[in-house]
Amino acid sequence: MGIRTMPWDEWIELDDQFQSYHRIREHRAQTRGDKVVRIVPGRPGLVCGGGHAALELVQELSEYLSARYPTTFQIERHAQADVDPKSYVQQGWDGKPPVKSVTIAPMGVTYQLNQNAEDMMKVAGLLVQDDLALMLEGEDGQYYFQAGAIMVSGFWRMEDKIGLPLDAIHTNGNVPQFKEKLQTSMERFFRRMTVDKPIIRNNYFIQVVKPGEEQRTDATPSEYSDLDPEELAWSTTTNGPEDTFNHGHPGTAPSSPTVLPSTIRLRTERQTLRRLPRSGAVLFTIRTYLFPVTELAKEKGVPARMASAIRSWPADVAKYKGQNLYRDVLIDYLDEQAHAQVAEGVVEEGERVKAEYPF
Repeated sequence: MGIRTMPWDEWIELDDQFQSYHRIREHRAQTRGDKVVRIVPGRPGLVCGGGHAALELVQELSEYLSARYPTTFQIERHAQADVDPKSYVQQGWDGKPPVKSVTIAPMGVTYQLNQNAEDMMKVAGLLVQDDLALMLEGEDGQYYFQAGAIMVSGFWRMEDKIGLPLDAIHTNGNVPQFKEKLQTSMERFFRRMTVDKPIIRNNYFIQVVKPGEEQRTDATPSEYSDLDPEELAWSTTTNGPEDTFNHGHPGTAPSSPTVLPSTIRLRTERQTLRRLPRSGAVLFTIRTYLFPVTELAKEKGVPARMASAIRSWPADVAKYKGQNLYRDVLIDYLDEQAHAQVAEGVVEEGERVKAEYPF
């Protein structure tokens, strides 16, 4: 699973792209509706609905963000006497009243918190750059995807996974080696996960985008706009139109895209998992970063390491990652850059660069 312990002050990361992400996420929520924000109702005898977990989540995020980033997020609390006795969350952190509203100060945007679970799932998804998925344990011991704000997933759609148990999410998606290497350990991990032991993991894909001069020239406004030229929300150039995506199979580009080193991106997800204390839900946060390969190749030792990693993919992993679209161009470029680093004395032949470099 590639997991490691997560320090609490690293739960949610912000960067200088926050406002850009927020605009993209808001646009997605407005135009895609329940395809990107949804609460699944309970199924008696199987699993409870995701509403209570969503209400807990928006309070938890508001508390954390205002404490961790106090100049960016500001909260107003209820007066204790005004707290609705029917509210799912009766207290905030340190015994204080729950949060009434949260403001993103640099943007002048304020969200009022209420008891409408779907609205609060949407607010939670607009407070951060991460996608959010809430998993709840069913009476059969499996964990079900019962609520989510999945706005910029790029390579998968919430509608294909919402409501499913953990194993079906992976098997229906044809995740390579899931049954052989991951299923048992993942199920055991979920059952044993405690509130005080959050974890973090990373994965990556390769994505192709249109050259700058081609962006938005042949697409509808809902697919491309000035908001998202890098295709953060959905990887149309790599996987074809979002609405016709064939879940569980490599994407099919709508036409032969222009694959150049300058149009190739490393798409990496920083995922955290933690158990919420009140509902017991397991929360995934999924923060996506896009890096131009031409920028990554400037890092010491990265071209050789990246080329080696791609060459090492087993056949099923290579197919899952859609390598036929970009492999030859990417490998040739990385090899060229690796040889240049050796020739220029940046690295020595065969040198393994240590972790002081971020990639």
